[in-house]
Amino acid sequence: MNNITLHKGDLPAGVDLGNEIAVDTEAMGLNPFRDALCVVQLSSGDGTAHVVQLGRDFDCPNLKTVLADDSRLKIFHFARFDIAMMKHWLGIECAPVWCTKIASKLCRTYTDRHGLKDVSREIAGVDMSKAQQSSDWGAETLSDAQLQYCASDVLHLHKIKAGLEAMLEREGRLDLAQACFDFLPVRARLDLEGWPDTDIFAHS
Repeated sequence: MNNITLHKGDLPAGVDLGNEIAVDTEAMGLNPFRDALCVVQLSSGDGTAHVVQLGRDFDCPNLKTVLADDSRLKIFHFARFDIAMMKHWLGIECAPVWCTKIASKLCRTYTDRHGLKDVSREIAGVDMSKAQQSSDWGAETLSDAQLQYCASDVLHLHKIKAGLEAMLEREGRLDLAQACFDFLPVRARLDLEGWPDTDIFAHS
């Protein structure tokens, strides 16, 4: 049974999440300027999830320190969105990062299904429920179903990363993936500064 701990406002000091931390966020929507960041969930990959329900003052120094620590790898699925949200709402640069969605697109070229539910089922053997994906994350009290949902998004990322990493290495694309991961903070900054849908590398 997975252990889920809810923290109001900030991550407690002294929580040891190791050197590779699975991270995900929940927000009021997908627009980083309009939709507030509400929840950040983290796991060290040991079956334990820490769910931080943020206050609207975003006064969370312990959480910010962990996420901005450049000696710890942060594992995401679709890191581009989460990094942009953290940059805008928490004022931090989250790096270095590893994105399972980018990894999936680079090595699982036999499919166009790269959502976390599909990747998790194939790589980790876990069938995830997405029933709470569109719920109210700004509510004062999160339901048990919401906590289970957001925890599930980080509890399996270490296993997914290991599986995708092996596939990338087999296909000779591990260095390409790493270059993409290193670029993600810049990609998120481009999103925030007005180029979310523009391919600035294109000729036209």
